[in-house]
Amino acid sequence: MDTKEMTQRLTDFIREQGPFDKVTIENFSKMPGGASREIYSFDCAMERAGEVKRRAMVMRQDPGAHNISSNRRDEFLVIRAAFEEHVPVPEVFWISEDPAVLGSSFFIMERVEGETLARRLLRDAAYAKAREVMPAQLADILARIHRVDPVAHKLDFLSEPGDNAALTEVQRYEANFRQLALEPHPAFELAFRWLLGRIPKTPRKTLVHGDYRIGNVIFGPEGVRSILDWELAHVGDPMEDVGWMCVRAWRFGNDRMPVGGLGTREDFFNVYERASGVPVDPEAARFWEVFGNLRWGIITISQARRHMDKFVNSVELASIGRRTAETELELLNLIQIATS
Repeated sequence: MDTKEMTQRLTDFIREQGPFDKVTIENFSKMPGGASREIYSFDCAMERAGEVKRRAMVMRQDPGAHNISSNRRDEFLVIRAAFEEHVPVPEVFWISEDPAVLGSSFFIMERVEGETLARRLLRDAAYAKAREVMPAQLADILARIHRVDPVAHKLDFLSEPGDNAALTEVQRYEANFRQLALEPHPAFELAFRWLLGRIPKTPRKTLVHGDYRIGNVIFGPEGVRSILDWELAHVGDPMEDVGWMCVRAWRFGNDRMPVGGLGTREDFFNVYERASGVPVDPEAARFWEVFGNLRWGIITISQARRHMDKFVNSVELASIGRRTAETELELLNLIQIATS
């Protein structure tokens, strides 16, 4: 489907949602990035009874052919719940699961202006203030996410971890690894044994973002503007999000600051504790950081397999596969530090 046809079909879809007398879409373009989803940006003018409302919008769509199991409606509803609880997320407007509209499921949300490239955040002078304030902002926002009540917002479709979230996640990713790996990965085998010997309890279960990291944040010179990419949200141990934020891959070379290349674990934990009223168990956080690095390593294999198996022809996915070795080295370092 070419851009002209997509624009016309999208125009017709939005007109029906109002219903609006007239809808005009301008500046429709595909945005860069989106390894698992296609993202389009556009400006929309909606007229009803002589009044025109203009909104900057984004459409998040499943690719035409994909092997990713997450559901657009689920993501839509989770973002809406977060928005209603004053978490900084885009406002979501409409969703379609009818393939007759654009060929696959999609939803439309507010376009939040700002930057997403972590390397600019960590290096550009324009974001010096943001670098100072964002660790505390991110810890405070994470505490707000963990206060979103899945029951009150009828998010009953979210996966539940059973009695022990840590054990459930380790077993799930080990099963994925056994299916995906084409060659031995001794560092991963060691990490699985290390984790299974140190499974923490799950003292509380909350909404978990599932991909809370630098790279899924829109920011400006003043700091955080919006949290993106909720497709991996589930119910689980909130320390999973804390550990994921500390994964080495999200530091983009600034390894002396383990929290997204911006701050220390201790400061991040302290702000989270104040905002949530719940203490952070350092051993549980360490467990989830090791797990996070292992999980990312398995994801790099999975992404590469999508290209290697000719499901998607993507240089980006192929290049992600080359990062598996980075996670192996980090796992060995973390385990050595933890056991020394």
